[in-house]
Amino acid sequence: MKLEEIRRKIGKIDRELMVLLQERMGLALRSKKFKEAVSDPEREEQLLARAEHLNLDLIERSFTRQLLKTIIEESKRLQQEDRKLAAFQGEHGAYGEVAARRFVPTGAYIPCMEFIDVFRGVEEGHFDLGVVPVENSLEGAVTQVNDLLTTTHLKVIGEAKVPVTHCLLATEETDYREIRQVYSHPQALAQCRGFLMRNNLEPRPFYDTAGAAKMLARENPRAAAAIASALSAELYDLEIIKEGIEDGASNTTRFLLLSREPYSQGGDKTSIIFATAHEAGKLYGVLRLFAEAKINLTRIASMPLRSDPDNYSFFLDFEGSDRDEKVAEVLKQVEELTISLKYLGSYPADTVES
Repeated sequence: MKLEEIRRKIGKIDRELMVLLQERMGLALRSKKFKEAVSDPEREEQLLARAEHLNLDLIERSFTRQLLKTIIEESKRLQQEDRKLAAFQGEHGAYGEVAARRFVPTGAYIPCMEFIDVFRGVEEGHFDLGVVPVENSLEGAVTQVNDLLTTTHLKVIGEAKVPVTHCLLATEETDYREIRQVYSHPQALAQCRGFLMRNNLEPRPFYDTAGAAKMLARENPRAAAAIASALSAELYDLEIIKEGIEDGASNTTRFLLLSREPYSQGGDKTSIIFATAHEAGKLYGVLRLFAEAKINLTRIASMPLRSDPDNYSFFLDFEGSDRDEKVAEVLKQVEELTISLKYLGSYPADTVES
């Protein structure tokens, strides 16, 4: 190998080390939920002794011990900061993490494989907060999340409308003129269909946008790129070949912030889920209550009930708080007209321009 190629490989290994350290620190923060104290000298000594017994001919045992000891000390320092653990679905760099960073600027962002892992983790106290997408301006409602919202006991305490700006990412050594395949989540590939067709690029479905970026950085498959966020490019040291490749002029995903406790200050927006009897005029009767009270609806969506596929749950967002007398009175009347009513929470509306 020539010097330039050796240096590229060293750089790749360094990036891998940083990504692995990020994952380790996240696990260390999660472990705090199960411990009575941050420091566990017996456990720390076990880790150090195990590392010293590795048969690594190029690394002195004293260096191995000191390196791991430094990592352990940094882990304990992070645990003592008492950061809020905000869980999201996907790998680091996913748009869920972009939303989490807006919700909790000083938090620790914990990736989960599935949406249900986010819900269960918050419900069981393993995470402090959960961040989930509820709808996209191009693709509509996120069905799985809406389904989970019908059964959860968690409360909505915030919302964030995150612009989805898809980027074509590649490794530094990739010649963009040779790119033939592009990896990403099927939804992202669909949102960039026009760009892919114009450039004769073959879409390759992957489980997650950020996961595709992570794979690209690790494996660097020949003539390949990924579609993911600009944050993914930063985290995995990838080049942004082109930004804003989505077909839609405005592509925004609305995320909800979930907590075990309701928002303490009332907020100015409310979300509910209700179901009516399968009879003519029942839904109209509910919506009329809001119209007569001059309460502005900001979203209405429906999905079949699990227990009764011929009937539907309705998701309603509207302006106002349950602390407002007018809103409280309407909710009381809605409860009388419906067969079920779930109050998800009142919270601050996102007023940031996307």
